[in-house]
Amino acid sequence: MNDRVSAWFQEKGYPLTPRFTGEDTSTVQKAAAVLGVEDGQIAKSLAVRLADGVAVLVTMGTARLDNQKFKAAFHCKAKMLSPEETAAATGYVVGGVCPFALPDGMPVYLDESLRQYKIVFPSAGTRDSAVEVEVARFADYTGGHWVDVCKETPAEDAP
Repeated sequence: MNDRVSAWFQEKGYPLTPRFTGEDTSTVQKAAAVLGVEDGQIAKSLAVRLADGVAVLVTMGTARLDNQKFKAAFHCKAKMLSPEETAAATGYVVGGVCPFALPDGMPVYLDESLRQYKIVFPSAGTRDSAVEVEVARFADYTGGHWVDVCKETPAEDAP
């Protein structure tokens, strides 16, 4: 169990409690099944290379990056970090990357796709964890900035 995120929440005074499931939550589908929520409610945290460094980009679980929107927002092509680069930059392994307790100065960006939900579930720093977060408070908890870099995703209940 990784207490790094728990300690960070406590230090910041955030009313969030990581849930360590003991089950694999390293992919959107696995996390949604374990947590009993829609795939879209899983908040994917992606480590990306930007022109001026590395950042964590959080999208809804079913969202896909739109290369044109990404380039317009960040003035560079979308490039994911390798698993090794991700672990070195964020301190988390792929499948457990989260937007909390990151190295000082690492920016967090929250994609507009998340706003389709009231509650989302990002990882809490391990491949068997999650934390329930109100989307309305997500930027407050992460220090993140809202961006629009994903393709339009139709509602799951659309005809």
